[in-house]
This record gives sequence, C-alpha cells and structure tokens, in this order.
Amino acid sequence: MNSAASPFSESSPAPAAQVVILAAGKGTRMRSRLPKVLQPLAGRPLLGHVLDTAHALHDARCVVVVGHGAQQVREAFAQETQLRFCEQSPQLGTGHAVQQACPQLDDSGVVLVLYGDVPLVRAQTLQPLLDAAHAGALAVLTVRLAQPAGYGRIVRDAQGHVSRIVEHKDATPAELGIDEVNSGIIAAPAAALKRWVGQLRNDNAQGEYYLTDVVALARAEGLAVHGVPADDADELLGVNDRLQLAHLERVVQRRHAERLLRDGVTLLDPQRIDVRGELRCGHDVRIDVGCVFEGRVELADGVQVGPHCVLRDCSIGADSRIEAFSHIDGARCEAGARIGPYARLRPGTQLARDVHVGNFTEVKNSSLGEASKANHLSYVGDASVGARVNIGAGTITCNYDGAAKHRTVIEDDAFIGSDTQLVAPVRVGRGATLGAGTTLTRDAPAGELTVSRARQVSVAGWQRPRKQPSNPT
Repeated sequence: MNSAASPFSESSPAPAAQVVILAAGKGTRMRSRLPKVLQPLAGRPLLGHVLDTAHALHDARCVVVVGHGAQQVREAFAQETQLRFCEQSPQLGTGHAVQQACPQLDDSGVVLVLYGDVPLVRAQTLQPLLDAAHAGALAVLTVRLAQPAGYGRIVRDAQGHVSRIVEHKDATPAELGIDEVNSGIIAAPAAALKRWVGQLRNDNAQGEYYLTDVVALARAEGLAVHGVPADDADELLGVNDRLQLAHLERVVQRRHAERLLRDGVTLLDPQRIDVRGELRCGHDVRIDVGCVFEGRVELADGVQVGPHCVLRDCSIGADSRIEAFSHIDGARCEAGARIGPYARLRPGTQLARDVHVGNFTEVKNSSLGEASKANHLSYVGDASVGARVNIGAGTITCNYDGAAKHRTVIEDDAFIGSDTQLVAPVRVGRGATLGAGTTLTRDAPAGELTVSRARQVSVAGWQRPRKQPSNPT
C-alpha cells in the first residue's frame, strides 16, 4: 500500500465502504456437489478469504450475492451475523448480480465489487480503488500479464484514464498488444453505481448484463475512470477448476512460508509446509518438512517440530520438542514437553512442564502434571494425572463402560507398571505403585504396592496341540 494521502482528512472520515461479493456461480468445472465459493483453500472456503479481505477494510459492510447452492453458502457463514445475502436467479451476468444487491446498498459512501472465487486480493491493493471512489471516480483494478490472451484489455486515453475495456474477441491487432487487463474488480460512488447498473443492456450474444459496461456509462457522464494496477498478478487469480485451485493453494502456502521466514522461523524446506489457519511462532522455532498446521496454532520460543506432524488448534510451550509423525489436536502443552514420535494428543489434553508423551501413546481429555511420563504404547483417556508419575508401557485407562465415560485419578509420584489396566472410576493414591500386569478395579492406597495377577503355574509334560497331516486322496 502506498503512502499517498487520502482525499479525506482524519477530521472528516470517508463514509464506510459497502462491499458486494459475487458468489452465485455453480463452478461446473469443479465437478463437485459443493458450490465453488465453498471449495477449501488453505483450510478455509474461497469466500471466507474474500470476506477476510473485506473485513480488513475500514468499517466495510458486506452483501453476498448467492445463486447455485445458495442455502449451503448461507449456512456455511451463518455465524457472520452482520453479513447480508441476496439471491441471483437466474444468473444473467455480473451486472445483473450487482443489480440484485442494489436494494441493500445505501446511496451514501462507495461500493466495492469483489468476486467469491478470487480469494487472494489484499486489502492494501483495494484501498487505492476506494480512495478514488471516495473522490467521485469509477476505479477499475487492473493487472499486467505476460500472457493476456482471453482477458479484456484496458484502453487508456491521453490523460491515462480508462477509456474503455475491450474483450479479447473484439480487440483489434493493436489492442491485442496491450498487456494491461481487466480484473473485474471495481469501486464507485454508491449512487452512481446503482444508476449505471440500472441502465445496463443485455443485447449481446449471451443475453447477459456485463458489469464492465459501466465504464462506458461513466465516461458518457464525463466521469473519470481510473485504472489502478495491482503489483502482484497472483492476487487476481481466480478459480474455475481443480487445477487452478491447486495452483492457488501453493501460492497461499508460499506466502505463509515467506512470512514465517521473515519472522525468524526456520523451515527445513519452505516448499513443504501447509498452514490451513493461523500459525503464530516465537523466536528460534524450527519446523521440519511435511508439517500441517490447522486452525489456530501457537508455538512458543524454541519449539522444534519434527517431520510430518499435524497440529490443530493447540499451543505448545517454550523449548518443547515434537518428534516425527505426531498428531496434536486441541491440546495445551507447557514448556519443555517431549512428544512423540507417533504420539497423538486429542482434544482436552493438558500437559504441564517437562511432560513426556512417547511413541504410540494417545492422550485424550486428560491432564498430566509436571515431569510425568507416558513413554510407550499407552492410552490415557479421561484421566487426571499428578506430577512425577511414571506410566509404563501398555497402560490403558479403561474409561468407557459402553454407555458413559468415567474418570481415572492418579496422584503425584505414583508408578504404574507395564501392561496395567485402570478400570474407571478409580483412584491411585500418592506414591502408590501398581505392579506390572495389574487390572485395577478398586482404589489403590497411597504409598503401597498393589498387584493383581493370576497365580503362575507350570504344567509338566504338557504337549502343545499339533496339526494333523492332511489325508491324501
């Protein structure tokens, strides 16, 4: 975003922008039951990215024009209580779509028109359009392409203003040489835009109302039309099929990687990271290859994440180490945790300082106190584990009786032997020891050894059964 001053001073703030987002298309080439604008990009629907951009504009109010899959789109964004919808049926072009939104637009202020399948445009790119519209002009976002074939060309007059937009099929050889093309994104004074879209005609081969025709209508009124070039052509990439969606995914992930690197995060391979939400990192964070971050993830100073881990909606404390192929979902870990490899922390897990959760161990809806360890092949579910507890290999908290979940409590300094089953609800007292192979069905008293085993017997002369040879016939 440049530093040019807005034509409106701080003492006289510009009226709020109104944003119309066109999201009525079916997306036939996606070959999906999901409307195109709900296809996921970096873990969020395409339309969600556009709404994020709109919300980043000062006091913007949004109207989404829906059509195909209208109810699905409404339901997907039902939590956006300030969002307004209108329906376009049938779909008769971009100008017709804006016409449907006009009854919900105030004549004051300006209107910005965005597209639900163009998700990468940034607020700082759009601000110059809004500034021009606040000054009374029609503004068109343009971009220069090395390969402009198929796009409408921007034709400028001697003053540098846009005189017209020529579609590729209608362009002369000289006009085909123009590399500045129309993005479709415009901003204009609200009253003027409502007037222009009301005058649009559909006397063309497609029988549709084109929003680009407002340029000629503005020029006919003697109004300046500003072409505002975008610096980054990737911002104006749209999505029509899976191939384009996959390309945009890599653009988004490259942006995430570049931001992380600039913030001081070490990425072993910037091309092999996927951020599908919000990832916040402290100093000296190191992330190995193939990791996926979903929802909101926070990594404190000095965290190291091994290869091929999946972290979702979690926070990891300072100097913790997550080994390869670990999955962490909805967990909170304090400083110094050691997790994995091949560990799984499920929602409701809370690890205090210096807790170890090792290979092939799963923890769910449980808390482990400071310096406790569950290092091998164990399941800890619906449990409250104190400090300095050792949970041996093969331990299971039997928390489900087929109808309800029950809780296990293990107090400080307890030692749980290997291959132990704790049948909840049950409590292990402070400093208690459970012998290996114990099935605990009653509380274990503090400071004592509790053992539950069948008596060992050796049977002399016993013969293992043998298979009888088959009878050849």
